[in-house]
Amino acid sequence: MEETYIDSLDPEKLLQCPYDKNHQIRACRFPYHLIKCRKNHPDVANKLATCPFNARHQVPRAEISHHISSCDDKSCIEQDVVNQTRNLGQETVAESTWQCPPCDEDWDKDLWEQTSTPFVWGTANYCGNNSPASNIVMEHKSNLASGMRVPKSLPYVLPWKNSK
Repeated sequence: MEETYIDSLDPEKLLQCPYDKNHQIRACRFPYHLIKCRKNHPDVANKLATCPFNARHQVPRAEISHHISSCDDKSCIEQDVVNQTRNLGQETVAESTWQCPPCDEDWDKDLWEQTSTPFVWGTANYCGNNSPASNIVMEHKSNLASGMRVPKSLPYVLPWKNSK
C-alpha cells in the first residue's frame, strides 16, 4: 500500500489522458494538460464527470457514484474532517498579550511650537521666536525673481482644467 502511495506522488510518473488515450502525461503536468485537453475534446468532456475528492479523476458519468464510494482520496478527505471535528473542541483562543507601546508624542506641545502663519510656496519666514504667543511681526522674504509676486488667491477654474 505504501509503495503505491509513494508511486502516486512521483512527479515523473506517466499518466494516461482521459480525453485522448494516446496522450501519456507526466504527473506534474497532468492538471494543466487536463484543462487544455478538455477544451480540445468537448464531446468527450461531456461524457466524463470530475471526482469531488480529486479533480485529476475524470470518470464516465455512469460510473461516478461507484467511483465516489471507492475513491482512494475520499479517505484522506474524511480523515481531515474527523481531525477537524476532534480539534474543534480542543481549540482555545489565547489571550492577547499585546500592549500599546509608550507614546512620546505631545500634540498640544507640537501645536504650540508651530508657527501661526500659513505655509505659502515661494516665501520664507525668518523669525527667531516661532511661538504663536509672540508679538513679533514676521518678515516675509520672497524667493521669486524681482517683478514677480505670489498670487493672493488661486482662480476657481484652472486654465489647463478648462472643460469647454
